[in-house]
Amino acid sequence: MKDFDLRDLDAFVAVARTRNFRRAATEQGVSVSSLSQRLRDMEERLGVRLMNRTTRSVALTEAGELLLARVGPAISDVSEALDQVRGLRAVPSGRLRINAPPPAIDLVLAPMVAPFLAAHPKIDLEIVGESSFVDIVAGGFDAGVRYGEHLAQDMIAVSLGAPQRYAVVASREYVAQHGRPKHPKELLDHACIRTRFGSGAMLDWEFEKAGRVVKVSPPAKLIATHLGLALRAVHDGTGFWLTFEGYVRYGIKSGALVSVLDDWCAPFPGPFLYYPSRRQPPPALAAFVAFVADWRKRERRRNKPA
Repeated sequence: MKDFDLRDLDAFVAVARTRNFRRAATEQGVSVSSLSQRLRDMEERLGVRLMNRTTRSVALTEAGELLLARVGPAISDVSEALDQVRGLRAVPSGRLRINAPPPAIDLVLAPMVAPFLAAHPKIDLEIVGESSFVDIVAGGFDAGVRYGEHLAQDMIAVSLGAPQRYAVVASREYVAQHGRPKHPKELLDHACIRTRFGSGAMLDWEFEKAGRVVKVSPPAKLIATHLGLALRAVHDGTGFWLTFEGYVRYGIKSGALVSVLDDWCAPFPGPFLYYPSRRQPPPALAAFVAFVADWRKRERRRNKPA
């Protein structure tokens, strides 16, 4: 079998089925002379004649009839299987697994999920929320979501959304009682709600203004690993909370929460979808990348000033 490839057998079946070299060559997309030479080489390697040729006809020998009976159905099965696989590109299907940090899921991916699944009913989507860094290949994920500074160089990265920013907020009652800080270091004199990550780390709060970076580690009146708890606590007046603006935008708009140090909270690029740099991503992932590109275009149109 190592002396033959699928093209040899496909060429033989085409000629055997049509009994015509010219017609078979047209189907194969090759010249008559190259097709004839391929079959002669095949017969030489086998050591038997497969066809009797004249200028007007092609007739299979006994060996040719035997080979066609055994190989013909197999070639048809291979062709059908390849057509089905190619069909996956036309109608993406299967499971798409994405790993992402919770803020990216809540604020960026969540609005996309229902429209994407409606557009691609044959795709099943699995999104796993994780704050720690994950090897997406080892973890069996098709893609991951991270912010730009945490992307490996050998990955293809696709922007998922517009720039984001942090906000420092407290309840209206807390600010009325304890005052409004005008500099990040003044947070050291306030009760604050902090987050501890699964790794055990509790990151400093980082601020930037006019190129100047200030980091502070304010006292933690409450340490929360659960977003819902932190959000409830800030509304209940526990203290200041540094979080993604998207989580508290409605609270600020309603007046229940007060945003401080806005001039120290510079925008930063939104999250990126990333996946291994290979020639052909899985059909479901390719469909999601195309969906994201279209989503971003519509998002820019929506946000374009009138």
